[in-house]
Amino acid sequence: MTALLSLLLGAGPLLLLALNPVHGSDNATLPLVLWHGMGDSCCNPLSMGSIKKMIEETIPGIDVLSLMIGKTVSQDTENGFFMDVNEQVSMVCSQLAQDPKLKDGYNAMGFSQGGQFLLSGLAQRCPSPPMKTLISVGGQQQGVYGLPKCPGESSHICDWIRKELNAGAYTDIVQKHLVQAQYWHDPLNDDLYKKHSLFLADINQERVVNETYKKNLQLLDKFVMVKFLQDSVVDPADTEWFGFLKTGQAKETETLQESVLYKEDRLGLAAMDAAGKLDFLGTEGDHLQFTREWFNAKLVPYLR
Repeated sequence: MTALLSLLLGAGPLLLLALNPVHGSDNATLPLVLWHGMGDSCCNPLSMGSIKKMIEETIPGIDVLSLMIGKTVSQDTENGFFMDVNEQVSMVCSQLAQDPKLKDGYNAMGFSQGGQFLLSGLAQRCPSPPMKTLISVGGQQQGVYGLPKCPGESSHICDWIRKELNAGAYTDIVQKHLVQAQYWHDPLNDDLYKKHSLFLADINQERVVNETYKKNLQLLDKFVMVKFLQDSVVDPADTEWFGFLKTGQAKETETLQESVLYKEDRLGLAAMDAAGKLDFLGTEGDHLQFTREWFNAKLVPYLR
C-alpha cells in the first residue's frame, strides 16, 4: 500500500492567461460540449465560465454547453469528487440525447478528468447523438498513480482522499464513493486493479474487449490529446497522451504505441492512428495553464 501515498485529483480550476479573440465563423459550426475537471464546476467565472465565454467570442454563433453534473453548481463540484463516474456518464448521455441542438452531432472538449470521462465513457457508451471531434486537455486517459497539488478550498477534501486511498483504493467502499479511486491505476498491483476498478479497467478494455466500445470510439473523426510538458499535477503526465507506467514497476513509462492496449488494439486506437484520427499536442506549462493565443491557434481550428 506504500505506493498509494498518491493520487491525481483530476483537475482543479484551470488557469487561463490573457489574450486576444480571433473572429470569424462558419454557419455549419457544430455545437460544443464542455466537461470540467475535479474541484471545478460548469460555471466557475474564473475557469469554465471564462472558457465558454472565450469560445463564444472567438466563434460567433457557436452553441456551447458546459455540463453541470447535478442540479446546482455546488452539487456539480461535489459530484466531481463523490459521484460514481458510471452514473455521471449515464446522466450526461441522457441529457445530450434529449438536446435537439445536438441531434446532428457535436464536438466535445474536456479538461483534466473531464477529458477522460468524455472519451472513456461518453464516446464509447453513447454514440447518439454522434460526437465528432474530442479534445482532451490534460485528461488522464490511462488513469493516475501520483499525488496532486491541491491548494485552496479543496485542500481538506484532498487530505481526506489521500487517507482513503492509503486505506485501500480498490476496496468496494472506496471504489463506489470516490471518483478518483475509479481511475486510480496501480502498476504494482495490476491484477487487483483489473479485478476491482469499477470504471477505468472496464472502459479501457483491461478485462475483456467490448466490441461495442471499440466500434463506438472509432466513430470519432478526430481525437486530440493535449499534454502539459511541465505538469506537476498529473502523475504520470504521459497518461495525457494515453501512455502510462510499465506494469510491475513505478518509474519507467511507455507510450501509447508501446502498450499492449495499442499493440492488441483493444480500444481501436491503433486503427484510428493509422487513419490519421489521433493528434498529440504538447504545450509548455503546468497542468491546465495556457494562454488564449495558444488556445486559439491550436484548439479552435478543430472546432470550426
